[in-house]
Amino acid sequence: MEPLIMQGVQLMAVGMGTVFSFLTILIFATMLMSRCVAWLVPQSAADEERRQSLDPGHVAAITAAISRFENDNLNK
Repeated sequence: MEPLIMQGVQLMAVGMGTVFSFLTILIFATMLMSRCVAWLVPQSAADEERRQSLDPGHVAAITAAISRFENDNLNK
């Protein structure tokens, strides 16, 4: 092969290896952070947040706003 093509292939391999390594490290760091957050936040606090329900008046207002927005955009 010509030296210029060989140098291009070598540069491509180094670049792809660098991106692969970075993404692999990023995946493991994200998994580690997820486990740390799950360990730090007590389960009862997460359950309490889940139990809180929305006010029916708020739900009705949001539903009406979405419906009006969709109707206004469809009529254009």
